Amino acid sequence: MTMDRNLLQKLFELAVERAQPARAVAQFLPEPPKGRTIVIGAGKASAQMARALELAWPGELSGLVVTRYGYAEKCERIEIVEAAHPVPDQAGHVAARRLEDLVSGLGADDLAIALISGGGSALLPAPAPGLTLEDEQAINRALLASGAPIGVMNLIRNQFSTIKGGRLAARAAPARVATLVVSDVPGDDPALVASGPTLPINGSRAEARRLAALYRLDLPEAAQRLLESEDNPAPRADDPVFAQNSSATIASAALSLQAAAEHARASGIAAAILSDAIEGEARDVALVHAAMAREVQLRDQPFARPVVLLSGGETTVTLRGKGRGGRNGEFLLSLAIALDGAEGITALAGDTDGIDGSEDNAGAFVDGSSARRMREAGIDPQAALANNDAYGAFEAIGDLFVTGPTGTNVNDFRAILVR
Repeated sequence: MTMDRNLLQKLFELAVERAQPARAVAQFLPEPPKGRTIVIGAGKASAQMARALELAWPGELSGLVVTRYGYAEKCERIEIVEAAHPVPDQAGHVAARRLEDLVSGLGADDLAIALISGGGSALLPAPAPGLTLEDEQAINRALLASGAPIGVMNLIRNQFSTIKGGRLAARAAPARVATLVVSDVPGDDPALVASGPTLPINGSRAEARRLAALYRLDLPEAAQRLLESEDNPAPRADDPVFAQNSSATIASAALSLQAAAEHARASGIAAAILSDAIEGEARDVALVHAAMAREVQLRDQPFARPVVLLSGGETTVTLRGKGRGGRNGEFLLSLAIALDGAEGITALAGDTDGIDGSEDNAGAFVDGSSARRMREAGIDPQAALANNDAYGAFEAIGDLFVTGPTGTNVNDFRAILVR
């Protein structure tokens, strides 16, 4: 059992290593400008991206990057500030306004390098006219509790911001904007990462209204009024302000899963990447993974044992209870229940940024004995799942997986080893 867990942990570590900005940024440097180079950015990996850029950039640069509390990296020329995630705070509000001011007044010979990674949506609260920071906080809480996929969340967030949906890049015009992205969204659409402050998001106000109603979002009164109007429009993708801009995805779940798969195969274990873009309710996604693992174990199909099943993406959790835990914990608790009593199956799931939701763990380990050991510890796994209390269940049996902040973020990593 320990050997299997060690292998799964190694796969997670290699997936994270492949997504480290220090490895990727230098390969995607834009052409230096005739004028100034200003660095802007936001996200859980943005400070590490800024440090890598400083080391690789051939000329002068300065700028400002916002990251989550505890994720800062020491930089010499780029200022790093910290703010709250997943619910915005005043520090993020101040930083967003500073970024808007920083790019205002740039000329045609200047370059803005945008370092964007997951988490930037919450780190850059910039309420539209008529809204307050408290309104944006309430919007974020409603979205986090809704179970909506990340693409839906970011389209809706975009309606209420002066910085998201390409608005920051539009403010920087006529300067050229080169965006480097560490993707944490299924499908790796760079415009969806951090709600696309420098890249326009596809989707209309009417579509945002429909989705807000579909997911029954309880929005603040001022936000609902704005959503029903056509105020604060986002720039269109064909707007000339974007004509000379560029973007590159420098790290993603697909690349990280491939690195993990290569190591598994080198260790004598077959590896199957199911998908790097899985979405849906975490507890339901777990049932599909459990059914596939049992099919492999019982019938050696669709893959022969031994094999590790790898997947990525971003599941969601619809809050029903008041427990602790993120989407990976919810996936794992549901998986533990579905695999109760199974032998020869071990799993690890974790957020590649090192923090599952708002807790201190990246994820947890699961095997066929997990549910039994929870019951022996006085925890009813089904009741814990109903209360969204995966953290408490795994804490009780000592199976939390704790890494601390990793310096990158390419979404969730899931590995199920079947022998």
